[in-house]
Amino acid sequence: MESLAGYVFLGTAMFVLGVFTMVTRKNAIYVLMGAELILNAAALNFVAFARHLGNRLDGQMFAIFIVILAAAEAAVALGIVLQIHHHYPSIDVSKPDRLGD
Repeated sequence: MESLAGYVFLGTAMFVLGVFTMVTRKNAIYVLMGAELILNAAALNFVAFARHLGNRLDGQMFAIFIVILAAAEAAVALGIVLQIHHHYPSIDVSKPDRLGD
């Protein structure tokens, strides 16, 4: 049986990389990839802890919900990125400084 520590370490590493990516990058695609890393790290930890606590389905249910949430977030974010690219020549997240036009 696998150790819980390995999964927690991997989840923590994914979370830290996701936060680092979101904070340091200005490209909207990289920011979205950082958010996906954070969501996947949370899903991994939910599944690992559920398995560690006795093969309950709670972790898998939360992981499925997180995958659905990530798909919806990606669809909405892609629409936002396309609108930013339509109004500005780049997808740099620091360029848009006003809400409407």
